[in-house]
Amino acid sequence: MNNFWNNIYKFPTFFISVVAGFFLVSIRPILQAFKNKKYIIPIIIIFNTIIYITYIILKKMLDIN
Repeated sequence: MNNFWNNIYKFPTFFISVVAGFFLVSIRPILQAFKNKKYIIPIIIIFNTIIYITYIILKKMLDIN
């Protein structure tokens, strides 16, 4: 039973490291694309579109006028 609780206590640090690793792996190609000048405008447009769509979805889900 002691081993079970040790595993439970270790889970939050494991979860945080997995989430941080996911974001690092996901963001690296975007940062490398910024080095090439021709990709900056499309990346900014895509990022702004994602933010706007998320805003609209949350606004409709939460019924905010």
